[in-house]
Amino acid sequence: MISRLHTGPARQRGVAAIEFAFVFLLGVLPLLLITLAGILIFAAQQSLALASAEGARAALQYGTVAQRQSNACNAAQRSMSWLLAFSGESANCGTPPAPGGNYAPIAVSAATPCPSNAAMQCITVVASFDYNTHPFIPGATALYGWLMKSNLSSSATVQLDLGT
Repeated sequence: MISRLHTGPARQRGVAAIEFAFVFLLGVLPLLLITLAGILIFAAQQSLALASAEGARAALQYGTVAQRQSNACNAAQRSMSWLLAFSGESANCGTPPAPGGNYAPIAVSAATPCPSNAAMQCITVVASFDYNTHPFIPGATALYGWLMKSNLSSSATVQLDLGT
């Protein structure tokens, strides 16, 4: 008797599943991770914009300039709490960071003359997130590094009514 080698569909059973696994792992999954990283970066930028805007609005509450700065910092801290928790950083609202000093997630300026009207006083709130140190997906900084040269940040300026 001559035995014939199986050359039909019986030998091909399971090959499609293996091919799908390779295509999924090497093609689709990296695309999904890159898309997820982009969405998280977008969400972080929107949170920073909200935090700086909320901080600037909180600075409008009546009180001394120091109280306004504290209100602004606390409001910004509440608005970006998920980013602060993710990075393990804390915003020190008691002492504002020195100009040109170390990185701070929230910086509230002192009351300074407004750029548009030097007779009025303005406060600027800057909310920042260091994505290079705390990436959402490890390895994504190599991909998004060319796009984001510095920290993610947003700023908002408010003109104060000091009751003059």
